[in-house]
Amino acid sequence: MKFKQIEHSIKVYAVLSILLISTYYILDLDIFDPWTKYLPFMKKLTMSLFLIALIFLISNIFSRFINVQTHIQGERYNLLRINRFLAILFTLIVVASFLFQNLYAAAVSFGLISLILGFALQAPIASFIAWLYLIFRRSYLVGDRIQIKGFRGDVISISYLDTSILECSGDYLGNDRRSGRIIRFPNSLVLREEIINYSGPQIPFIWNEIPIQVAYTSDLKFVEECLLTAAIRDFHEHHPEFAARKFEKWEAAVYFRINAYAWMEAVVSYPVEPQDTTERRNRILRYALPLLNESPDKVKFPEGTLR
Repeated sequence: MKFKQIEHSIKVYAVLSILLISTYYILDLDIFDPWTKYLPFMKKLTMSLFLIALIFLISNIFSRFINVQTHIQGERYNLLRINRFLAILFTLIVVASFLFQNLYAAAVSFGLISLILGFALQAPIASFIAWLYLIFRRSYLVGDRIQIKGFRGDVISISYLDTSILECSGDYLGNDRRSGRIIRFPNSLVLREEIINYSGPQIPFIWNEIPIQVAYTSDLKFVEECLLTAAIRDFHEHHPEFAARKFEKWEAAVYFRINAYAWMEAVVSYPVEPQDTTERRNRILRYALPLLNESPDKVKFPEGTLR
């Protein structure tokens, strides 16, 4: 809900609450004595509507506070969901107290209904319990990139029963870009499958690597310097706030290994944001390859039938 809509809702529910509570006390005036038979029902209805309006007024005030004070998108989304759920829960309690003579009778009735529905709606109930688990355990938040049971993508919605992610990679792409498809899976899946979270507010990067095939006769020191220069240059250009602090845990590194085709591989390992894996790989290659090609006497690449 947008900020202006919340402000408007607060005003509407505030006015409605005042009108309803005023009506409740106005019904005690002598002019309503001819309708004494209907007054208890009217007063109970008025008080119930007042409590519902008051609940939504408080809910909107909390929503405004959450939007102003919470800066992390995922946390704001979860808090707004909890706020909405509590408003609906308290509203149902008020409605039940209006329909039944007392809360004890309402509790017994709801208990019997819940027992019957519990058998018929096991899957939705499990998904709702999983939603509560996600809210408090924070396995993933809106905006995180996750992988679960072969599904991989960016979380765009966590509802009471299911989670929606914007797929990355998928059946038609060989990279980590978003495919444009939306995947929805029941929340209950998180209770029986492992979750891989690629991102989070405390750790903005994951690690990726690029292998480049070179000959054994190449100048390995020169190759290492070229790859590091390319990776460091890109990091400084796109993440100057981190580069200035010189965190050792995010420094790029190069190592060498033997591949299956009898060539040596120079592998540059570097930090990258989960949503930037494909683009950063391309940028590093665009910086590194010209440096390597400038010195053919130091760097030998696979050619011809040996490629």
